[in-house]
Amino acid sequence: MVDAARARKLADRIQQIVAEMLERRIKDPRLGFVTVTDTRITNDLRDATVYYTVYGSDGERAETAAALESAKGVIRTEVGRKTGVRHTPSLTFVMDSLMENAAHIDDLLAQARARDAEVARAAQGASPAGDANPYREPGEPEGDDEDADDDDFDGRDTAGGGEDGRSGRPAS
Repeated sequence: MVDAARARKLADRIQQIVAEMLERRIKDPRLGFVTVTDTRITNDLRDATVYYTVYGSDGERAETAAALESAKGVIRTEVGRKTGVRHTPSLTFVMDSLMENAAHIDDLLAQARARDAEVARAAQGASPAGDANPYREPGEPEGDDEDADDDDFDGRDTAGGGEDGRSGRPAS
């Protein structure tokens, strides 16, 4: 096992090398507008996965994938020469679906905005159910409690046990 910081540094260096190779040295006409988005390497530094995006149609993406597969050996040789590691990691190119995910999220956000606009239009003329202010204000007289006091009161005090409310003896 290798230190995670060393693996991350090597992955970053591989990403730089691959991007530079694709920009300057690989002259395959099938290669489209490629951006290397990320590189990940295993803990034993044997396998590196290079994530990339291609701007264009599905056909251009397929042609770019074929061009990267055919240039894999040249790129791996250059990675080994510039990194100086004992074992040059094998390279795997994976199409990054970042652009498709971003487009999908944009579509979902547009749908949410449209639904929010519908709710706002429906709520324009609406009024709240119940009182406009459901909370009691300080100093406000209590409204419905007058009837509740009259129903349960029969004139006897049950809390103290006696007529005067302090003891069990009748008031004198």
